[in-house]
Amino acid sequence: MADIEYLQSIIRPHPDFPKKGINFLDMLPILRDPIAFETLITHLVHHITSQTVPKSLRKKVDVVVGLDARGFLIGPIIALRLGASFVPVRKRGKLPGDCVSATYEKEYGADSFEIQSDAILPGQSVVIVDDLIATGGSAKAAGELVQKLGGVTIEYIFIIEIMFLKGYQCLDAPAYSVIQHLD
Repeated sequence: MADIEYLQSIIRPHPDFPKKGINFLDMLPILRDPIAFETLITHLVHHITSQTVPKSLRKKVDVVVGLDARGFLIGPIIALRLGASFVPVRKRGKLPGDCVSATYEKEYGADSFEIQSDAILPGQSVVIVDDLIATGGSAKAAGELVQKLGGVTIEYIFIIEIMFLKGYQCLDAPAYSVIQHLD
């Protein structure tokens, strides 16, 4: 697909970031290019409406959950286009009110995520979005938070997948990534 190749050409690698041995793939250049950003959002919304929704039990997306922090950059736009609500999952201590938390291991340390306890209603269909899946730890934690609130994750959506880490294997729903990176 031409749009995937186009987006892939814009992503920039940063070797040894945030620590030695990690090859960080930066999607932020996509956001600096309005055509690329629109291409990305249109691609993701098309995937969700043509592939995800028809396979879902409720035939709609009620909530788009975005992971701290890059999921916040694409999640609200996708939610708006789908007529769904947007719910942020943040690092511990960043959300006001009653929250539910989950701890996870990531490729370079441990962390905790929280979600406001009234953000998702039981039975709501949820799509979880983030920029990248590596080991799958943060996405899995977000899925656990959705489940704790009674929501049903129907798909995880990523811009980039680091394929050799097979992070999708630990998730409780199908996963889709625009770009599959081999190394």
